Amino acid sequence: MVSASGVRGIVGRTFTPEVILRVAAAHASFLGSGPVVIGRDTRPSGAWVSRLAQAALLASGRDVVDVGIAPTPTILFAIRHHGASGGIAITASHNPAPWNALKLFGPGGTFLEPRQAEEVARRARAGVAAWAAHDGAGAIREDDDAIRRHRDAILALEGLDRARIGHSRFRVVVDAVNGAGSIATPALLESLGCEVERLYCEPNGRFPRVAEPLPENLGALGQRVRVSGASIGFANDPDADRLAIVDERGNPIGEERTLQIAVDWALARAPGPVVVNASTSGGVEGIARRYGVPVHRTRIGEAHVAEGLRAFGGVVGGEGNGGVIYPALHTTRDAVLAAAITIDWLSRDPRPLSARVAELPALVMVKRKLELRVSDWNALGEELRAAFPDAERNLLDGEKYLWEDCWVHVRASGTEPVVRILAEALSRERAEGLVRSAVDAVERSQARVRAR
Repeated sequence: MVSASGVRGIVGRTFTPEVILRVAAAHASFLGSGPVVIGRDTRPSGAWVSRLAQAALLASGRDVVDVGIAPTPTILFAIRHHGASGGIAITASHNPAPWNALKLFGPGGTFLEPRQAEEVARRARAGVAAWAAHDGAGAIREDDDAIRRHRDAILALEGLDRARIGHSRFRVVVDAVNGAGSIATPALLESLGCEVERLYCEPNGRFPRVAEPLPENLGALGQRVRVSGASIGFANDPDADRLAIVDERGNPIGEERTLQIAVDWALARAPGPVVVNASTSGGVEGIARRYGVPVHRTRIGEAHVAEGLRAFGGVVGGEGNGGVIYPALHTTRDAVLAAAITIDWLSRDPRPLSARVAELPALVMVKRKLELRVSDWNALGEELRAAFPDAERNLLDGEKYLWEDCWVHVRASGTEPVVRILAEALSRERAEGLVRSAVDAVERSQARVRAR
């Protein structure tokens, strides 16, 4: 799988040493002068993948700063700290344990812009490398303070009231899926004065639940919140760039709500443009209207949203999968930061989380994925137009059909070999009906292709 965020695949099958060396060497050939920061999540394959990627960088004459096991946003923050030319995060994010990936970054601690990522991919396919002479190899050094610096920068943000949060004495349960957030997320919350109970916070790479922090995968977290009497529960994906939330009753509030909370928090401080992707809940527009600010939408993928935030001067943005981007810190999804924002937002009102969430826009989103690849998007488009003749068609990313109070979106995933179908409406019945109609259209289009 090649996308604007890098390259990923199944270890030993499609994600092989040859792929790793080619991509790392191509990235080195593309970046400007300066060191390259590298880090990884906790997957067992990460250790040898990191060594291979480092070898390609060193052999290309690049100095390497190794931050070890760290959240992806920490790696990005370290790029800025070291004035690096770019970086690599070795993580397949929410993908299952057999997967791994190289996420590619440029200077300033951001993902490569989409056109830059395409150029690196072209070089990798062509086998482009800039190998150094025998006396030109780079040097390597370790950075053990990256997580602490990232945490300190979050704590120093204007708008976080540490005294008020500490006075609230929140009890928080953290489920880090034994991933890269196992140390960083609890430590940040404890620094804010929270009492933290750890669940799956051993950074050993053995995922005790499905890696993606969707509501159906957070049963253990919900139970622990109820039993412990906690105010809130937080769940990360393996590289801690996404945050899911469980309320004081143990009920997942849905990953879309994470971004809505952050948008409400940020706009209350400094109203300004919001940038989100094409699949993000319309609840963001509802919140933005309260503050009189516009919402801009981009293609799916952190790199696209980050580019949009820079282009529109966005105050806050992200993706509805729990990925919050707050440019006042840096322009990348950051679950550690999102946890701090959520706790501060919660501390501003004495009511419990469930009551606060009930005041966010009342929309229902239904998500489904089909394990297939669409071979003919023209045929699919024809079937979808026939299924939704009265809707506005939007082709920003895949096929999206909109009405005044609901929408349905069909697109190919950039991270898995699946088709994602999402719908949002005022009722679950309506959203599920839109998903069923879209699934039927996909199946009809696939049947047409097979019959040729």
